[in-house]
Amino acid sequence: MQPRNMSMSGVVDLAAVKAAGEAKAKAEQARAESARTGGGGGVSPSSLVIDVDEAGFESDVLQRSTEVPVVIDFWAEWCEPCKQLGPLLERLATEYNGRFVLAKVDVDANQTLMQQFGIQGIPAVFAVVAGQALPLFQGAAPESQIRQTLDQLIQVGEERFGLTGLVVDAEAGAAGSAPAEVPAGPYDALLEAAAQALDANDFDGAVQAYRNVLSDDPLNTEAKLGLAQAELLRRVAGVDPQEVRAAAAEKPADPAAQMDAADLDLVGGHVEDAFGRLVETVRRTFGDDRDAVRVRLLELFEVIGPEDPRVTAARTALARVLF
Repeated sequence: MQPRNMSMSGVVDLAAVKAAGEAKAKAEQARAESARTGGGGGVSPSSLVIDVDEAGFESDVLQRSTEVPVVIDFWAEWCEPCKQLGPLLERLATEYNGRFVLAKVDVDANQTLMQQFGIQGIPAVFAVVAGQALPLFQGAAPESQIRQTLDQLIQVGEERFGLTGLVVDAEAGAAGSAPAEVPAGPYDALLEAAAQALDANDFDGAVQAYRNVLSDDPLNTEAKLGLAQAELLRRVAGVDPQEVRAAAAEKPADPAAQMDAADLDLVGGHVEDAFGRLVETVRRTFGDDRDAVRVRLLELFEVIGPEDPRVTAARTALARVLF
């Protein structure tokens, strides 16, 4: 069976995306730091390849796809090409070191999933990014083409959704390995100074302090949350809420007006309104305007936190609009 649907050209809108160098650099730095310190705090390499069934599809694939692209390999024991492709995909999942997760679905045991994805023959490979399914290819394929497809998939995840992958701890889950001791970081003073600046409404000072922490520790959760909050509060400081909302009502297609109103929605506790406003604005806009709104939405996701179900729902809605 010849491979088909290998190109991702219908997925990547090159006019609408910008380089995600900073996010990628931070992820690379985190991986390098994990390797330098001998791991700790990351996922086990064994979690990069998982068996998935219909009961666990939502949690193992859909929810996980809001953190990292998930590649699905539909296979069966009797399928000879599957026996060639499967080990190759597993090896690449390990080599890519957390940039995607491979989910293996036995079609004989999961007929409903096979029908939902419209599988006509196997092996068939799909991806799910932020809850959105994308066909990659069907049948055996050369490794070079598979690598190219995976690289494009990862690019989509990084540029459109900020999915920089998982940090892998090579020692996690190893038999007999002792839990890694987490050293005390030298960031307590900086984080305290940032919090004090935030309390004093010195938003510029707080932003800089949090950035100082993240320059050395890109995965510092407290600093990431603090930076997102400080930048949000800096944007809304001194604005007239009535004027902002009037402008948003008068100019529903104006990206700047809608982003300003979404900031106020979030500060006022109207999280779903803020997310819905920006998802709708992404739907209405194109090019640089669309990308600016998308980036702002990702920033607001950071304020709420990736585990919040409202963020998960909004990521899925965003994926449907973009693809």
